[in-house]
Amino acid sequence: MRRFLIPALMLVLAIAGPATAATPETLVEERARAEWGAQLPEGAEIRVRVNGRRPEDAVMFSDYWMDRKTGQFLANAVLENGQVQRIGGLVWASIAVPVTTRRLMPGEILRDADLDDLDLPLNRVGAYTVVDRTALVGMQVRRMLPQGRPVMQQSVIKPLVITRGDRIEIVFDDGQVRVSAPGRSLEDAHRGQELRIVNLVSNRSLVGMATEPGLVEIVR
Repeated sequence: MRRFLIPALMLVLAIAGPATAATPETLVEERARAEWGAQLPEGAEIRVRVNGRRPEDAVMFSDYWMDRKTGQFLANAVLENGQVQRIGGLVWASIAVPVTTRRLMPGEILRDADLDDLDLPLNRVGAYTVVDRTALVGMQVRRMLPQGRPVMQQSVIKPLVITRGDRIEIVFDDGQVRVSAPGRSLEDAHRGQELRIVNLVSNRSLVGMATEPGLVEIVR
């Protein structure tokens, strides 16, 4: 059966016209991207390792199989002379993830110098791992961040301008009348976040919006 395979492939290639040869790694990457499709996040890179003896170039794969969980693959590579060579190996997706360059304590503000990029296999990146480095710069550390580890979404917050128990100024301004009163915050809040407060004059609980450090504007 095999003696008929090579002439048949050569005939197909002749009918299709000259094909551009590529490395086996390139052909595997094309197949893997097609297999994973929309599951690949933006910025992901495909890594390929071919085991054992491999051809320098191939025109196409006549057969291709890949285990999407383990990344193991087998392929029949069609060479430029029409011969077929079986190859196998491993293919995986990786992505650059920001990691901390030093240990960071709660309350610190993340700077770009506090971050570095680490290339990790996609299956080691959790659903709550922050992958956008720019999204971390300027954020406040909520939980201690060990050095050299990816940052989880729940470990950082927008910088707080008011913390629970702070003495604050309560302001009401409708454009015509502006009044203020002393108060105390009952919750933490970042700029633009609503929080519960208490008016120290009337002893009433209110909901306001943190606008500046120590300043809360009544919104309802």
